[in-house]
Amino acid sequence: MKNLTKAFAVIALTSASFATFAATEVNSAPTGAQSIGVVSAATNSGDLGTLQGKLAAKAAQEGASSYRIVSAGGENHLYGTAEIYK
Repeated sequence: MKNLTKAFAVIALTSASFATFAATEVNSAPTGAQSIGVVSAATNSGDLGTLQGKLAAKAAQEGASSYRIVSAGGENHLYGTAEIYK
């Protein structure tokens, strides 16, 4: 039981710290935000959620506070680009 409690605590702390640094997806350019570039990602799975997660991670890695997916395509091999904002 103690190990289970520790596992939940680790998961909670890990997800809380990730949320602090994660970039937020937006549908349009945020008011007052400056575009700082473009990131791209690809995935071998046909899952759009995986592609979205990779784009979000790359945006956060570049120091963006938000990102907007501008293109996505493919069938079994998905690829996409996102404009990033700070």
